[in-house]
Amino acid sequence: MLPLVLANEGENAVIKKIGGSPEVKKHLENLGFVVGGQVSVVTTMGGNMIVNVKEARVAISKEMAQRIMI
Repeated sequence: MLPLVLANEGENAVIKKIGGSPEVKKHLENLGFVVGGQVSVVTTMGGNMIVNVKEARVAISKEMAQRIMI
């Protein structure tokens, strides 16, 4: 298991765990990041990431990407 921030561009992965406070977990869940869900990295820019999750592109910060374990 490793944080999403370490995934390579174009890599597909399954979300295994989401860390952080209950508020952070709820925010990520609202964006579509749920355990068992598919996520793929579109691009990274300065540590921030654009990912495909649930048929949508979502931009997340490096800090948020570190809480998502794949």
